[in-house]
Amino acid sequence: MSSKVIHAIYTDDDLLMQAVKQTREANYHIEEVYTPFPVHGLDKAMGLAPTRLAITSFLYGLVGLSVAISMMNFIMIQDWPQDIGGKPSFSFLENLPAFVPIMFELTVFFAAHLMVITFYMRSKLWPFKQAENPDVRTTDDHFLMEVSVGKHNVKDMSKFLSDTGALEVNLINK
Repeated sequence: MSSKVIHAIYTDDDLLMQAVKQTREANYHIEEVYTPFPVHGLDKAMGLAPTRLAITSFLYGLVGLSVAISMMNFIMIQDWPQDIGGKPSFSFLENLPAFVPIMFELTVFFAAHLMVITFYMRSKLWPFKQAENPDVRTTDDHFLMEVSVGKHNVKDMSKFLSDTGALEVNLINK
């Protein structure tokens, strides 16, 4: 079953923001907005939920900290304790100041790398994936708002989107 969407193309980000607000006020469902650069406040104007990526980053940092502590405790205290510079490594707490930089680095390493992997998986950005950009001009200087037709009248929606300042309004079968 194919669904119909309307692509409204804009040439200015301020005009796009105003159009998004008007479209939401008119109770039309915005599927996606394609922009050539990040538009500040667009996520709030579209009514998108805040991201939980920061929470996962914190959890990944805790995993990195845990790995660092357990790794250093095993390597430097249990498995092969050494007398380095006259400082014997017989207790983790006695040597904690020397371990702080390693704990910090592994915390940041795990948080950064696992957060990037999570972002790519969540965004469905796989290696060698074909681009899903509906109009090539949105990578240069145009903005595209994709609005679901649903049970609405196509002519009324097209007129409404034209009145919001859209340069082009096209009906697309998905």
